[in-house]
Amino acid sequence: MQKARVKLRSTDQGKIDELAEEVVEIGKEYNATVSGPVPLPTNVLEIPTRKAPDGEGSETIERYEMHVHNRLIDIKESERALRQVMRVHVPEGVDIEIELTE
Repeated sequence: MQKARVKLRSTDQGKIDELAEEVVEIGKEYNATVSGPVPLPTNVLEIPTRKAPDGEGSETIERYEMHVHNRLIDIKESERALRQVMRVHVPEGVDIEIELTE
């Protein structure tokens, strides 16, 4: 039987949690074995930049951060559930990756 590993990535934690819940509900609806959503470590991208564009003046620095949230869901033993997961509406700003294995 095939197993699907669904990886979700987004900068918006609310959207990623809603999509993860929807995928889990689809798996339970078709009596598939679902494990997850497992929250993976959040990637923090930091960019320090100087405020003054010409280099004159005080050396003040602005620091920008972007947090990328990750979730992992495994679905086993139901092809119908896998087909429905592939058809799910993915909100803007959320990346989804589905890996199928035997």
